[in-house]
Amino acid sequence: QVQLVESGGGLVQPGGSLRLSCAVSGLRLEYYAIAWFRQAPGKKREAVACIMTYDDTYYLDSVQGRFTISRDNAKNTVELTMNSLKPEDTGVYYCAADLWGTTPGWTNVDEYEYWGQGTQVTVSS
Repeated sequence: QVQLVESGGGLVQPGGSLRLSCAVSGLRLEYYAIAWFRQAPGKKREAVACIMTYDDTYYLDSVQGRFTISRDNAKNTVELTMNSLKPEDTGVYYCAADLWGTTPGWTNVDEYEYWGQGTQVTVSS
């Protein structure tokens, strides 16, 4: 049974930092591209960052330079380090897995076979 479990969300002030973690089980992590998506109330789910099987990374323009995605295949985890957080970063953050991954399609929700349940991130003073 494949499971992706997110943790690390919470309430943070603007300018603050959070580190999200995605614990993966039931699949060979090294075969999967892993992405983080987020969804704010009333908005579509959007791709925030992705790390491919060969460790290339991709980011949403608005988080480039502030967010960093990393993976540890030995520990079956993927992390998203978020710095200089803004109120517009608020939302439920999901991790998702795509077998092998496709560079052009990394922002497409339909590319991902497995999803976690999400963790809430709220950026507010």
